[in-house]
Formats: sequence, C-alpha cells, structure tokens
Amino acid sequence: MKYFQKVFSFLLVSSRKIPQQRLILILSFVVGILSGLAAVILKNTVHFLHGFIQEIVSKGSFNLLYLALPGMGIIITMLYVRYFVKDNIGHGISKILFSISKKGSKIKRHNTYSSMVASTITIGFGGSVGAEAPIVLTGSAIGSNVGQFFRLNYRTLTLLIGCGAAGAIASIFKAPLAGLVFTLEVLLLDLTMSSIVPLLISAVSAASVSYFILGKGVVFDYQVTHPFYLHNIVWYIFLGVFCGFVSVYFTRMSMKVEGRYAKITNPYKKWIIGSLMLGTLIFVFPPLYGEGYDTIQLLLDGRSAELFRNSPFAAFQNEYWLLLVALIVLLATKVIATASTTGAGGIGGTFAPTLFMGGVAGYFVAKIINQFVFFQVSESNFVLVGMAGMMAGVMHAPLTAIFLIAEITGGYALFIPLMITATISFITILYFEPHSIYTKQLAARGELLTHHKDKAVLTLLQLDSLIEKDFVKINLNDTLGCLIKVISQSKRNIFPVVDDNEKFMGIVLLDEIRDIMFNADLYESTFVRDYISFPPGFININDSMNVVMRKFEDTDSWNLPVLDNDEYVGFVSKSKIFSAYRNVLVQFSE
Repeated sequence: MKYFQKVFSFLLVSSRKIPQQRLILILSFVVGILSGLAAVILKNTVHFLHGFIQEIVSKGSFNLLYLALPGMGIIITMLYVRYFVKDNIGHGISKILFSISKKGSKIKRHNTYSSMVASTITIGFGGSVGAEAPIVLTGSAIGSNVGQFFRLNYRTLTLLIGCGAAGAIASIFKAPLAGLVFTLEVLLLDLTMSSIVPLLISAVSAASVSYFILGKGVVFDYQVTHPFYLHNIVWYIFLGVFCGFVSVYFTRMSMKVEGRYAKITNPYKKWIIGSLMLGTLIFVFPPLYGEGYDTIQLLLDGRSAELFRNSPFAAFQNEYWLLLVALIVLLATKVIATASTTGAGGIGGTFAPTLFMGGVAGYFVAKIINQFVFFQVSESNFVLVGMAGMMAGVMHAPLTAIFLIAEITGGYALFIPLMITATISFITILYFEPHSIYTKQLAARGELLTHHKDKAVLTLLQLDSLIEKDFVKINLNDTLGCLIKVISQSKRNIFPVVDDNEKFMGIVLLDEIRDIMFNADLYESTFVRDYISFPPGFININDSMNVVMRKFEDTDSWNLPVLDNDEYVGFVSKSKIFSAYRNVLVQFSE
C-alpha cells in the first residue's frame, strides 16, 4: 500500500511539471487504452456468458428456460446493485450528461466497474438491452477519475469524460470516427481544436487495443456487396420517414413503460412483474433475447427463416404475410422488453435495441418493396440503412449513425443512402420529440447542457450557491420598535417577514418606513404587519436557473426571495447572478 501511495504521489508531483496541453494529450491516450480494455473485457464476458447459457437453452424443448433465465439475471443484478454497489447505476448516458451539467463532471469511482459487472449479468442471462451505454459510462468514469486524481479543472474533466466515451464506442465497434462523432453529438462537447485532438487520440488508441486483442471481428460482420442505385432514393426517403415514426414510438413507449415500473415501490414486486413480462415475450419471440445482434446478422445474411426457430410461432417463417406480421410485432415488443428489463432492475442501454429495431424496420420495408414493386432492392442494404435511421431518430445523432454503419461495414458504399435516411428520420422525429431519449427528462428538469452557450452557463450555475442569507428576518407581530433595532444592525434595506411557523409573509422595505422610523411615539403602537408589502415574485428552491432568470425578467426586480414550501430561505440578487455567470463563462470558455 505504501508503495502505491509513493507512486501516486510521484505521478501527481510530476504532472505539475508538465505543460497543461501536453498533460491532456498524455491522459487522453491513457484513458483511451483503459476504456478500450474495459470495452473488450465487457464484450467478451457478455459473449461468453450469453453463449454458455444459449447452449443450455438449445437443449431444451420449446425454449422453456426463456421464461426463467432473464428473471434470474435481473434478480442477481438487482441484489448486486442493492447490497454491493448501493447506488443507482442505470441509464448510463443520461447519468454522464447529468454529471457534466450538475456534478462538475465528477463521476463516482465505482462506475469504473459496477456497470460492467451488472450489465454482463443482465445481458448474459437474456436481458433485452445493450452493453454500449454501460461501457460508455465506464469509459467516462475512467476519464473523470483520472482527471480527478490529477486535480484538473471542470473543463478538462469534461474533456476526459468525452475521451472515455469516444474510446468505449471506438473499441466496441472498431469505429474510431464514430466514437469521436458520438462524443460531440450525444455528449454535446464543443468541437474545437483543443478538444478534437485528445478525442482522436482516445478513439484511435481504444480501437487499436480492440484490434490487437480481438482481431478484425466486430459485433456483427458484413461487407456491402450490393451497390447503391440512384433510382432507389425515393425508397430510402420512405425508409427514413418510417424509421422516424418508429423512433417516436420507441422513445415514448420506453418512457411510458419505465414510468409504470417506477411507480411500483416494492423492488421485488417490480422484479416479478418485469421478469414475467420479459420471459413471456422472449419465449414467444426468441429474437428478443439479449442484445439482438444475432438477429441482425441473420437478416444481413438473408436467413430470416431462422428468426423464429424453436418458437411456438415457427410457422411464421414460411409465410410471407405471417412473417411481416411477426416483424411488426418484433418492432412493437422490443421496446417493451427493453424497458421491462431496466424497469425490473436490470442494467443495460438502448443502443443495441435501437440498432435491432432499425435492422428489423429496414428489412420489413425492403420486403414490402420487393413484393409490390417491379424492381428489387437489396434487403441487406436496407437492414444497414434502417439501423442508421433508428439511431438518428432515437439518439438524435444522425452523424454518429452515418459514420458508425459506414465504418462497421468496411466502406462508404452506402454513404448517400445512409445520409438520406438518417437525415429524414432525424427531421421526422424532431417534429414530435425535440430531445433524444437520453436527454428528454434532463431537459424537462432544466439539467441539460447544450451547445447554446447562454443556456449551458445557466445550467452550470447552482441556485444554492447564489442564495444570500444575511437578510435579517422579523416576525409578523413584532412592533415597529423591534424593526428599528433590526434595521440598526443590518446592512440591507429589505427585511423578510415570517409568521410564528417561519412561513414567508412578505417584506418590509426601508424606503417605505423611512419617514416614520424616527417617530418614537409609533414604536409600541404599530406593528410590522402594518408595513408589509409583497414582492413581485418569488423563487422556488427547486427552480432551474432558466426559470430564475425568466422570473427576474418578468418582474424587472433586482432581488427576489427564495422559498421552500412557503418557508423563507434567503434572497437571490441579479447582481450576484451576473457575477457568478461571468465567472462560469470564463471557466467554460477557457
């Protein structure tokens, strides 16, 4: 232990002798290597556990084990989180965004491993979620904790979080460019030369680690063999619109189902309901088992006849119309299976389910076109482009979708249709959902950091740090004489008035009593309640800074009281906000 303490102390002292920019480049390389290793470990453990359990399931009749296995994984995960981690580790990307906007980019140390363990158990046993969000959280946590160790400032911590996220995506998919774009587009980091180089270093180093350990194999392996024909543009536009509407369904249904589970207070009741729902869905439709990349591979290889093998509805695979119905049901139920997994206590993300639904959507559209149009389209191309369309819609990340699918297919043969479908899907969902599935709840609470500098700075400001509490309170029933004594001891000209229960009743302004304050005859015969006025507005302790600023603008005030359930807390002044705003803006823009 003493040896490690000496090493850590040496590193800390040595880092102070290195120029800041050079230190950031070194740390971005380290974070890239570590996040790449973490991604490789997670994907391998998930693959091993998933394969081991699948081998057991394949020996059963009608896959009856599907009814129980996902629930087993969820209860093990739930107990691990409840009694070992003792913290909420779900919704990884939303947690990263919240840490950036409200936690000073500081992510807890256990997040460097806890999400990996929990998601491995959940997905390995058949939970219908993806491993990408947990590994992005892991990579970001590595970046944040490395930065915290070297006591770096907020902006550098945020950059290292982005480096960890870029490395995680780059390593999982062997797609460094997609990892870079994901960080800029989803985590909303600014594109500047000071950030682009560290992000590139992390993404490339993480992808190199993945290549070195795993070789050329990726999550699913496919090389584009069918060319893009110009006359198919109209069908890719149609696919974009379809993916946009499916994305709206995915986003809203996911929120709705998880909201229903959140209302169940008993965790074991939640687990029972979620496990029964998930087990039943997987039993009826085995493609819902796990991440779903096996299903995507089948669709890419043209082996859709194997989708419902060993399922009670295996007959679906032999009839065209029954197959179409089955595909629609897959689209409808995948989001329910995903939300039931996380709602019941499992850990995982929506990245893989989004790709799954995009692949199925693309295949479904291609099947319809090939049945009713005199010329044929490539079903495998539509599967790939559909995946990009769903990513662009659900994640609000069209550039990430375009570059990810292009990189994992080994070329840019489909670049034009990818751009068309991703853009149309993104435009379509924007009409219904201005925020992605990751940012919707944060935006509703005013906790989302965006590229809009003014809103970003306001989001970073903390109301608690702006409340001034040196205003002297006075009771509603006190006499004017008591008020004069308070005035003589105060440096303020506003005096909050409360009742016996500390409930805020109004204020007394010094200017309002200036003409009588030296009339001693009124000291005992008049009371504070005779001079109360009510401020033009007040701030709730839970208001976001955007709301606070709007109240100042609407009331044209320089000071407003802060209340907590009608109890007086303090005052916030516009001058205090302006001063804090400037300090944060300088730090944010350095």
